[in-house]
Amino acid sequence: MPYDLSTVRHSLAHILAMAILKRDPGATLGTGPSTEDGFFYDILFSEGQNVSPDDFKSIIEDMRSIVKKKLPFVQRLLTADEARELFKKNPFKLEIIGEAESRGEDITIFETGDFVDLCAGPHVENTGDIDLLSFSLKGLAGAYWRGDEQNPMLVRISGFAFENKSALVAHLALLEEAKKRDHRKLGKELNLFTISPLVGAGLPLMQPKGMIIRQKIEDLLWKLHEDKGYSRVWTPHIAKEELYVTSGHAAKFGDELFRVTGKEEQFIMKPMNCPHHMQIFADNRFSYRDLPVRYFEPATVYRDEKSGQLGGLTRVRAITQDDGHLFCRVSQIKEEVSTIVSIIREFYTIFGLMDGYWVSLSVRGEDKEKYLGSDEAWDNAESALENAAKENDLNYRRVEGEAAFYGPKLDFMFKDAIGREWQLATIQCDFNLPERFDLSFTNEEGVAERPVVIHRAISGSLERFMGIMIEHYAGAFPFWLSPVQVDILPIGEAHQAYGAEVTTLLKKAGIRTELHAENESLGKRIRNAKVGKVPYYIVLGDAEVTSQTVTLESRTDGKIGELSHDDLLTRFAKENIPAA
Repeated sequence: MPYDLSTVRHSLAHILAMAILKRDPGATLGTGPSTEDGFFYDILFSEGQNVSPDDFKSIIEDMRSIVKKKLPFVQRLLTADEARELFKKNPFKLEIIGEAESRGEDITIFETGDFVDLCAGPHVENTGDIDLLSFSLKGLAGAYWRGDEQNPMLVRISGFAFENKSALVAHLALLEEAKKRDHRKLGKELNLFTISPLVGAGLPLMQPKGMIIRQKIEDLLWKLHEDKGYSRVWTPHIAKEELYVTSGHAAKFGDELFRVTGKEEQFIMKPMNCPHHMQIFADNRFSYRDLPVRYFEPATVYRDEKSGQLGGLTRVRAITQDDGHLFCRVSQIKEEVSTIVSIIREFYTIFGLMDGYWVSLSVRGEDKEKYLGSDEAWDNAESALENAAKENDLNYRRVEGEAAFYGPKLDFMFKDAIGREWQLATIQCDFNLPERFDLSFTNEEGVAERPVVIHRAISGSLERFMGIMIEHYAGAFPFWLSPVQVDILPIGEAHQAYGAEVTTLLKKAGIRTELHAENESLGKRIRNAKVGKVPYYIVLGDAEVTSQTVTLESRTDGKIGELSHDDLLTRFAKENIPAA
């Protein structure tokens, strides 16, 4: 019978544990769940025992041997005392048993041959239901029991598992392609950003070429907002601790906050921009005629993430959000969300990410006590978001219980060029901060009325979005976004003056151009242009000097041919505009 893939993966975690116990009968098992692409098991090996990647081949052979035996997975219900007796030498299982007992939950085990594990299932009927060639081992890592640094460190052995061999091979090929596209690797090769141990982990430095990309993205974001009623604001990087106590961020972020001691006061490096924007709104006397009020600020916030969780641009401590906050009435939510959706659609169409996207409409769950705001406000906000999703023909799914405590939200999921999914843009309704900061505007009756805040971010964070785009394009950026758009390559010394003339012509037209007249062979300079993923290069020799033309070659289309200066400028002017 066909099984859900998570059921197969969960069963393989047990089979992995069985193979490990064959090697080390004294090993102590932690837990072994299924994962998004496979399975893992956390194991405390007995003294003097361990495994390395060199052992993977023999472990897989042992796993396949177990699969071939067609051993049934048999479930049994135990009392807590029976379970404790069975796992009396395993402190990890005893901890789980105690928790299940305190919650009044059933305690079940699964027997597979001589192997017994504490587990609620589900599993395949027998090991033979698993395709022998559908799984492999992925790697080893250290993992604290239950993720707590105070607990013992276990060895996590992880594996891949898919429907069949073809699906597994396709996934492994995808991973190889992802390695080639790794933004940390390409960032170094293309000289886009620097991670300095003297500056600190998670604090990337933009090289000149990387800064061009970052600025072009930021400029595009503002261009999409400036004619839609947004006003740019600026806020400082630190604030008094009281601001974040009032907003609730001091409690929310806890030890992730960077604290700054002044001569007289305690400050916090801002973990979010919204409390600052609340203060800008509060310092005005707005009436209902002024709403919506829309603020835009690409600003850097700071969070002290654990060093082991940091990586390149996609997980950093200095996070530049393309932040926007709108202050409006509940009746205005739908229209404002529709405007934001139009911006998101245009932005992600330019980057070629709209194919296969979907949107999570996150709404309240059944326990309404967890959420701030009246039922009427929530119903109106959820309805406004859903109506906006429908009117804008969004591919959305309503997800119960995933709303933030302060309001419902739309989270946009996009797939990159190799099919990986990223959560990027977000639109969130907030009833919390206006209440905490006692924000108000004057309504038609001259009475103070509480606004709703809409948080929205289009790219998410500039650092993370830039890292994702490096990988999406594999470093070969479209013309408008490329740090260097054209390389000029004079064949010899006699052609260098004309090369300088063409370089000046293109630079004056706003085309990012580099002249390469180094004392190197033309072939090597062409290779350098290709390795640097420059969109175009121009080779200049006697014929071009005589005719005052250029010979243009493209990164994607090869040799384009001879062009006049005017034709060249016309071509580049069309390509230098972000467009779908």
